[in-house]
Amino acid sequence: MKKNSGLIFVISGPSGSGKTTLLSKLINSPGLKQALKKSISFTTRPRRSKERNGRDYYFITEQQFRDRLRKKKILEWTKYLGYYYATPSGIVDKCIKDGKNIALCLDKKGAFKLKKLYPGTITIFVMPPSLVSLRQRIRGRCNKTSNKEISGRLRLAEKEMMIAKKYDFCIINKDLEQASREATGIISRLITLNNILK
Repeated sequence: MKKNSGLIFVISGPSGSGKTTLLSKLINSPGLKQALKKSISFTTRPRRSKERNGRDYYFITEQQFRDRLRKKKILEWTKYLGYYYATPSGIVDKCIKDGKNIALCLDKKGAFKLKKLYPGTITIFVMPPSLVSLRQRIRGRCNKTSNKEISGRLRLAEKEMMIAKKYDFCIINKDLEQASREATGIISRLITLNNILK
């Protein structure tokens, strides 16, 4: 990355860890609201009850996903539990070129791909306090989630938590306010340091 570029923050964690909620809290916090832009991903999964198109995700069809991929409008993508998730191309380059900081919510594959494309990327892994609490969060988040899907998400979560040590930072999300303070501290310090070095 160039000296005057913005920073890239990637937040990852298993389904139900609170990574998306944490990122929303960070983006809207007084200390980071002006300093951090959220990248909104494409997804082919159905919209949940409290989600809004263009705020949480861009909800697209599988055909729209394939069209964007073919037209090279996707920087990175993954398939998770049968649904596609993708980062629009251009948004990351524009932010860092303009000296703005950007935060993305990605799985491990996306996080490491971004780190390879942009070596200065800062990765933060969000862990649940336990698998028991993770099961409760997944069940509570969507009461229509089948036991089969919950079991699949928990199996994936166990695998994902094994790679947490490969991230730059790890936050245990037992309490959202505490996790938010910890993440805000990490991100604020790195943004301040980057601004000093510009």
